[in-house]
Amino acid sequence: MYKKYIKRFLDIVLSAVAIVILIPVYLILAVLVRCSMGSPVLFGQERIGKNEKVFKLYKFRSMTNATDENGQLLDEQQRLTKVGIFLRSTSLDELPELFSIFLGRMSFVGPRPLPTYYGPYFHEEERKRHSVLGGLIPPDGLCGETTPVWETQFEYDCYYAENISFWMDIKVIFATFMILFKRVQNNYGAEDRPHLNEYRQHEEVEKEEVSAHEI
Repeated sequence: MYKKYIKRFLDIVLSAVAIVILIPVYLILAVLVRCSMGSPVLFGQERIGKNEKVFKLYKFRSMTNATDENGQLLDEQQRLTKVGIFLRSTSLDELPELFSIFLGRMSFVGPRPLPTYYGPYFHEEERKRHSVLGGLIPPDGLCGETTPVWETQFEYDCYYAENISFWMDIKVIFATFMILFKRVQNNYGAEDRPHLNEYRQHEEVEKEEVSAHEI
């Protein structure tokens, strides 16, 4: 009952209320981003949703569009601004996702929707995370780490997908408050975790090197 009906009802009501209440915050953040990073104010990217259906996710920008002498974008750490670090650490950059929740593309709690170019790099058992709506608040917060390794994140994602309940959502939300506190304290917004495609490619290289030594 909760998974099929109540969860979605709560998503609609709570996201609608939050959007209305947070209108002044949206305006302040939009001005802050516009003044510090220019236009556009929002960053949009195609993400993998429920049943691997693609949708467009929007966040407040946290990086500039600075390029090198060849016109290529600089790496993320060079383009990340102080305002961007603050937005990421506090998760304020995620607020535009409330509209995705209201429209039914996401839920408040669920596995984080990841970029479409990660698609080929999921192990088969990890695709269970796509059997439910992606969320603004991810279940991997239950592990207590601000930046868990990919395997840990997917383990919690898949467990959540198979065990959704009201109490599970409550536990995830409370755990996230603790994670947010740690993020601000540890300057989380400046942390650099390898993208899944880079991480899995590096794993393959290491396996090949080990196999070569064993021959």
